[in-house]
Amino acid sequence: MLALAIFALIGGALFLAGTSISVPAVGAVLFVIAFAFFFAAGVHIAAALGTLGVMFGLIYLDRPFWNFVGEIVWGPSTNFVLVAVPLFILMGEIMLRAGLSDKLYRCLALWTGRLPGGLLHTNIIASGVFSAISGSSVATAATMGSVALPYFARTGYSPRWVLGSVAAGGALGNLIPPGITFILYGLMTETSVGALYKAAIGPSVLVVVLFLLLIAMHGMKDRQRAEHAASWAEKFRSLLDLVPTIILIVLVLGSIYVGWATPTESAALGVVGAIAIAAISRRLDWKMLNESAVNTSHVTAMLGLILFGAYILNHVLTHLGVPRAASEMLKGLSMQPWIAMLLIMGFYIALGTFMEGLSMIIATTPVIFPIVLALGYDPVWFGVVVTMAVEIALISPPDGTVLYVLQGMRKDGGSLSDVFSGVMPFVFVYILAMVMLLAFPQIALYIPNLYK
Repeated sequence: MLALAIFALIGGALFLAGTSISVPAVGAVLFVIAFAFFFAAGVHIAAALGTLGVMFGLIYLDRPFWNFVGEIVWGPSTNFVLVAVPLFILMGEIMLRAGLSDKLYRCLALWTGRLPGGLLHTNIIASGVFSAISGSSVATAATMGSVALPYFARTGYSPRWVLGSVAAGGALGNLIPPGITFILYGLMTETSVGALYKAAIGPSVLVVVLFLLLIAMHGMKDRQRAEHAASWAEKFRSLLDLVPTIILIVLVLGSIYVGWATPTESAALGVVGAIAIAAISRRLDWKMLNESAVNTSHVTAMLGLILFGAYILNHVLTHLGVPRAASEMLKGLSMQPWIAMLLIMGFYIALGTFMEGLSMIIATTPVIFPIVLALGYDPVWFGVVVTMAVEIALISPPDGTVLYVLQGMRKDGGSLSDVFSGVMPFVFVYILAMVMLLAFPQIALYIPNLYK
């Protein structure tokens, strides 16, 4: 009822004002409406975006809005690149149920247990490896959490650092190719997804190294190590458990990097490979396939609704000239491009504290992207920056999705504040990585430039 009241109140005011409202004012009113929808009414992001787009389209566009709204939605829904999203999700779901994560975690635990920080390193490295076959931060965090939390329950590690490292590892899911965020960004900005995947390699390594250094510093202070020192024979035998994962990574990412397949085609190869590995592991049955397909359809439907709502709103915003007005306003401030980019980064980080990551990128990219181009920044580089901002949003209190996923998986009934406080050092390190990427853009652009 509150949502209907907000809709009627602001919609009536806009109708009475008519087209006399200026473009910047339209943008301001849009923000007010979005703010009211998200916080006061609790409306789902897809419904809020779609309702805003329809409302402003009916009021301000000079063409009959309903005559072409179907075309707006039909375009992205039939884009070949978008097919990769459900395929990558399905691949991750199958591998989760094939038991790949258990073998991966046990193997890496043997190799990292004696390092300063001990098994906490395993959370980061295992999440990074699993991210290369899942493409989803939430899926990575849930998978690694299901393995790591019971594993650490019988150790003396700090629960806060355990939860924080698992959450930080989960935040690698979208940054490490084949991240789903890159596909959505490439679709909305007409940027090569293959180039985005290549650009993500350097920043991915940077973030992982910074996370490991943070854990090592903590480990040297608290002297936390594994209880069992594995022999070299045990370590080398455990490497056999990594073979299925390596095969799948080479199949998916290798086919993209060498130019044998598009991201969509490699996603299909990944699904076939995941099914084959599940069959070899004797985990393949109709029940497992059905559960994987159902979960994939749920996530895909959610993303589809958000994307369609955003496309309707973005079409109206573009027609009204809001992105152009925002770009001209920013250029009129006469500030250095790097200062403007810092403000944009800060905007995304702040937005991520109360807005879900993928929704954030879909809703804001059409407005921010023209500004970034006007500032002279590379669209491939900015795609990596936006993806990192989305990852930070996923682990930022109070609305980080990954944090609530991990809290829901805890068996000890601990406080949510453990998750919040445990992840904050990793959030600050991730922000440091974004600043380093701004100062040294070649971290992202070096590898894509080699392929030009």
